Amino acid sequence: MEYKVPAQTRIGHVHLKVSDIDKSLAFYRDLLGFEVIQRYGAQAVFISAGGYHHHIGLNTWHSRNAPPAPQNAPGLYHTAILYPTRKDLAIILKRLIAARYPLTGMSDHGVSEAIYLDDPDGNGVELYWDKPKEQWPLDGAGNLQMVTARLNVESLLAEATA
Repeated sequence: MEYKVPAQTRIGHVHLKVSDIDKSLAFYRDLLGFEVIQRYGAQAVFISAGGYHHHIGLNTWHSRNAPPAPQNAPGLYHTAILYPTRKDLAIILKRLIAARYPLTGMSDHGVSEAIYLDDPDGNGVELYWDKPKEQWPLDGAGNLQMVTARLNVESLLAEATA
């Protein structure tokens, strides 16, 4: 019998090699709003949402002052940060726009709405929220049909003030 990972399994955290802890904290803490849980001197920091031990680890153990990894090489494509509501996604989009932070894309995937950007080290970041499961697009056989369509930015931003 083929083994299947238990349905309750979750991705616990991501640990990123960064070139500069302070630049990374300016992005993840100051812009995105994660809180610092623990520092390991000037070489590493653990950050989280809601007091969890850490959702993201940032370290310079092998990468201090290094250039970004090549885009066309194996490695992490992006870290996806799941927001609990559409309004939360709208609020962070509004913050990014106010900060004039460069975005690399925005999409409606049918199952979710997503904003894409890069952190200071060129690591891809997806900020998204999942639509209710009953709204997910299915084909005639009941199979999930994710898409990449234009995100209705105006409708999303209207959520920030709703």
